[in-house]
Amino acid sequence: MPTLSSIPYLPCLIPRTTFNCRTIPPTPAHASIILSQSNFSTENPRRKLALRENIYTLPNLLTASRIVACPAIGWSVLQGQFDLATSLLVYAGLTDLADGWIARRFKMNSVLGTILDPAADKALMTTLTVTLTMKGMLPIPLAVLILGRDVLLSLSALYIRYTSLPPPKTFSRYWDFGIPSAEVHPTGISKVNTGLQLLLMGTTTISPLLPWALDVPLTGLQWIVATTTIWSGISYVFAKDGYQIVAEQQNKDKGTP
Repeated sequence: MPTLSSIPYLPCLIPRTTFNCRTIPPTPAHASIILSQSNFSTENPRRKLALRENIYTLPNLLTASRIVACPAIGWSVLQGQFDLATSLLVYAGLTDLADGWIARRFKMNSVLGTILDPAADKALMTTLTVTLTMKGMLPIPLAVLILGRDVLLSLSALYIRYTSLPPPKTFSRYWDFGIPSAEVHPTGISKVNTGLQLLLMGTTTISPLLPWALDVPLTGLQWIVATTTIWSGISYVFAKDGYQIVAEQQNKDKGTP
């Protein structure tokens, strides 16, 4: 039986930078070096795949339907059809309650849901702010304050999405919401502000349908909303838990640094 020392040379196995294959006969020691330095392995390399989640859930569908309803709400306000606008607002409110309950009850929570839900609220708020201001039912300074805050928060969200997106950072992956990158955690005052803004917009929308005037109560509510809008915007500047990187949260759950 031929032995390892009887083999004249191994040109395909021994790296030329380490050995001269034609002058140094291979030995068992060389064979161990070959195995240790070889790029070949009996195990398949493990690739770290990007985390994905199911975004096609009923709560996300209900939330998306609120966004789709926004153009219809805006059109009905501009056309003076406040009965239709009120009906759509009731639908938006009911689906807002339903999607959160369904997500918690049937464990359908998703990272996209934490972004889509406040986005739907902002879309509704922006639609009502613009159209009600165009109808002369909201003061322009208040509209500028509300919209300006939302624009700044939207730009911040786009930046956070880019910085938290796992590599490679491509255009298609950036807009692939099946790849979660960061969870949004609204501050306490931001939740209060959103509720007050929706109360103001809803009350203003249904005011033409009521048999009595609401000028004084609406004026007071407008000043309150202006205050909470400024307060909530400042709170995001100093908030330490306004958002959570998904990868960091996974490491925390696993107990790894």
